[in-house]
Amino acid sequence: MTTATDMLAKYLEAEAAVLSGKTVSFGGRTLSSENLEEIRKGRSEWERRVAREQNGGGATVGGLGYSVARFDR
Repeated sequence: MTTATDMLAKYLEAEAAVLSGKTVSFGGRTLSSENLEEIRKGRSEWERRVAREQNGGGATVGGLGYSVARFDR
């Protein structure tokens, strides 16, 4: 497992726990239902990082990789 997939798993666990009314602690922080939006933002960031790793680190648009070609030479 990579750091990105580890962090994504933690954010998914935190979101599920907070949604069920619990508080969660990781990374020296305690999160509760008041932090749900922050948890979701973090989850989205780690989802992007995992997707980038799975796509070979290239830039993506809508999940599809793309290349740039120059025709001016």
